[in-house]
Amino acid sequence: MNYRLLSRYLGVLALLIGGFMLLSLLWAFPDLGFRTDESLRAERFEYRGFVALVLSTAISWGVGGLLFFFGKGESSGIYRREAMAMVGLGWALATVLGALPYLLSGTCARPAVRENRVDASLYVRASGWSVWKRWDAAPKLAPTEERIIRTLVNTGPIGCSANSLAAFSAVPGATSIIEDIASRPEWKGILLMPGDDAGQTPSDRASHYRLAWVPMGVVDALFESQSGFSTTGATVIVNLNDSWLVPHCILFWRASTHLLGGLGIIVLFVVILGQGSTGKALMRVEMAGPTKEGNMARMQHSAWMFGAIYLILNVALAILLMLLGVSLFDALCHAFATMATGGFSTYNASVTHFQGLPGINSDAIEYLISFFMFLAGANFLLLYLLACGLFKMVWNDIEFRVYGLIVLSLTMIIAFSGMYLQDPGFDNVSDAIRISLFQTASVQSCTGFVTADFDQWNNLSRMMLLLTMFIGGCSGSTAGGLKVIRYVLLVKILRMELEHAYRPRVIRLLRIGGKPIDDQELRRNILVYCAVLISVFLISWIIVVAVEPGSTWDGEEGNKLIDSASAVVTSLSNCGPGLGVCGASQNFSNFCDINKLVFILVMILGRLEIFSVLVLFLPGFWRDS
Repeated sequence: MNYRLLSRYLGVLALLIGGFMLLSLLWAFPDLGFRTDESLRAERFEYRGFVALVLSTAISWGVGGLLFFFGKGESSGIYRREAMAMVGLGWALATVLGALPYLLSGTCARPAVRENRVDASLYVRASGWSVWKRWDAAPKLAPTEERIIRTLVNTGPIGCSANSLAAFSAVPGATSIIEDIASRPEWKGILLMPGDDAGQTPSDRASHYRLAWVPMGVVDALFESQSGFSTTGATVIVNLNDSWLVPHCILFWRASTHLLGGLGIIVLFVVILGQGSTGKALMRVEMAGPTKEGNMARMQHSAWMFGAIYLILNVALAILLMLLGVSLFDALCHAFATMATGGFSTYNASVTHFQGLPGINSDAIEYLISFFMFLAGANFLLLYLLACGLFKMVWNDIEFRVYGLIVLSLTMIIAFSGMYLQDPGFDNVSDAIRISLFQTASVQSCTGFVTADFDQWNNLSRMMLLLTMFIGGCSGSTAGGLKVIRYVLLVKILRMELEHAYRPRVIRLLRIGGKPIDDQELRRNILVYCAVLISVFLISWIIVVAVEPGSTWDGEEGNKLIDSASAVVTSLSNCGPGLGVCGASQNFSNFCDINKLVFILVMILGRLEIFSVLVLFLPGFWRDS
């Protein structure tokens, strides 16, 4: 193992990440306009976010400088083993560095107390491994006290003034009661009184009674970072709308992790440093899916082509969104999330938030993002051929045809079943097609944007979406999942094996698009890859079910198996939202930290070729002999 060369490449990665952090500093200044929704516009300089990004940049550049200095002067080629180590360690390093802005800025993930949706009991975040603990374990609250706490739960991070607290809770003498609760040791740091953090919070809440919001811990920050770089789009942040809880500059860094992850950090390395066998080794490891016939011979030229198409589409989508009335900040963040098939939005309601804004054509925005999500899930080589006017070559690509057929078929199935079974939002044909097309393109491309709570849909539609998460987009795209081409090959291989069972003497060549595939190991590799993927899914599912406490499901443990399975699937396919507790209207904040670590590993496995991550855990991989 050439550790000096490995160190050199990791150093370049750290320097690159620090540079993107520096670009996010601009959005700490209120003059840039920020939100499309003017009611959420920041009116102050975001000092916490600015300082956090400066410190994170300094740390990233310091780490990068040390690593690059250690590998300085090393110019030998990187081979397959070094490439696999580079990819696995590179994503691990990116995850750690990318978590720094969340930690240093004090970005808040969730409230300290939540209300059970089933039996209306209160849950508080316990210490240690960060699990929800039923408040009944503490001294029980009196009915009037519970009413006051529930009022504060429902008023969010701003809380209530003394007068509004008494009015909303309908409790005389509410202020004296709440002061008595705050004096109890078990409520210290959870129930905040006026002036508790004066000078540290905005004036709209410094004089209010309110419940504390929990800053991101190490595991939460690592989860959010990896979700961004792997373009999964799963989040642990409950309230994105409040710029005090999540500064705008941190939101932009969050979107920038999509930009970097979608382009592929290793592809950037090929552009900057890749030459000959070095570039080929990195590209083969980082780019998931079987290599297509006709790819450009020079890997560095391919990387330039890939990067140019990716950036052009990002710019084009951002401009089109701005023409539809979206602000520069929102346009860039949603363009990064769309073309990276990531799904991080700047609003709690994702793209649905635009539906309530005056002067915004939300339908046109949804159709536009749907189209670009479809493009992001297609092979970028085909997009290059499309730009060259080679339409026939694009149409003749079997993976692209199957990919388009899945999107079209699933859109029709969801639209018709939603109208027939009267799902929410499927009031007419126009709305049904728009909603089903958007959600199908989002799930098929593994983007994760939402415009409807599909947990409220019929079981057929939900099942179809869950199965589509397993498939993903095309090879050579920014989408996750197993990739369409592998399913095409798997069907062909299984059909050949079935024929071989009753015609053992017949020998047929595996063909794609009418052309025989010379790789004799491909059949075995496809079957082994699918077997390993299923094994990873089953093992992760078992761990999540075994470790996660029932309090995560608000007492509805009947949903635990399905919700846990969907959480693993959406992490492994880099899709974002799952079903139930991690569904379209929920997130991953309720899961315990042990399972969040499982999801982090699963997201890395889903983003990269599984073998290039698993081999890092073999001691023999690191030995030279």
